Amino acid sequence: MLRVRPGLAHVANDLYQGWEQYAIGGSMRPSIKSEANFFIAPKLGNKEVTWRQGSQAERASWKFYSVGYVFENGASFSIQTGLGGAKPHYNRDQFFKVADARSFGELTSSSGVLRCSRTLKC
Repeated sequence: MLRVRPGLAHVANDLYQGWEQYAIGGSMRPSIKSEANFFIAPKLGNKEVTWRQGSQAERASWKFYSVGYVFENGASFSIQTGLGGAKPHYNRDQFFKVADARSFGELTSSSGVLRCSRTLKC
C-alpha cells in the first residue's frame, strides 16, 4: 500500500482492497490528495483507509484529504486535514484528467503482466 514521506503525492484512480494496516499512509509531514479512488475494506480488521505516523502536533500540520472516492465494506477516511491544501501545481504538460472512481474496471481492463521475451519486444 502507499506510504508518503516528506513531499506531495496526488493519488488518483486506484483500487485498494483488503489492506492490513492501511491503504494510504504518511509520515514526516506529507501532503496527500487522494482523488477518485475506490476503497474496499477487508472483511475483518482495520477499515480505516489512512495511517499517520508522528506526534499529534506533527499530524495537525499535514495536508491529507480525499475527494471523489468510493468506500465499500465499511471503509472510512475518518480524519481529513488541510482540506483543499494539497493541490498539486501542475503545468500544462503535467496535468491529467481524473476519471470517476467507479470506472476502475474499465481503466484496468487491459492491464496485467507484460509478455516479453528475447524475440518479442514489450
